[in-house]
Amino acid sequence: MSLGRYLTGVTIVAAGSAVLTALVPGPDRAFVGWGAFVGLVLQAPLGWLAVRSIGTERFMAVWGLGMLVRLTTVAVAGLIVLPVLGSRSWPMLGTMVGVLVALLLVEGAAALREHTWEDQP
Repeated sequence: MSLGRYLTGVTIVAAGSAVLTALVPGPDRAFVGWGAFVGLVLQAPLGWLAVRSIGTERFMAVWGLGMLVRLTTVAVAGLIVLPVLGSRSWPMLGTMVGVLVALLLVEGAAALREHTWEDQP
């Protein structure tokens, strides 16, 4: 798979996140922006590593470690950041989870496209 296809998907999600952040009312905009930023910075490299490891012996380790990192980040945000910042941090958590899910879909689409048997002779 070319890096270009994966980056195109990541760019689309990043652009959607930027539009969403711009549309949110002022007081919550910073929280939504941080959620999008954390989701993008976390998921983009993890997704690329997972897609590149498909078909190798290390795939399960890479995929499992990536899922553990994602779930730990969401847990830390939900159990530590949310109580500290209060109800104003819900937009951050929601945006972060939304970006993570959107980029997991990009990862799946990229993996499917890369490892389909349609191009095989």
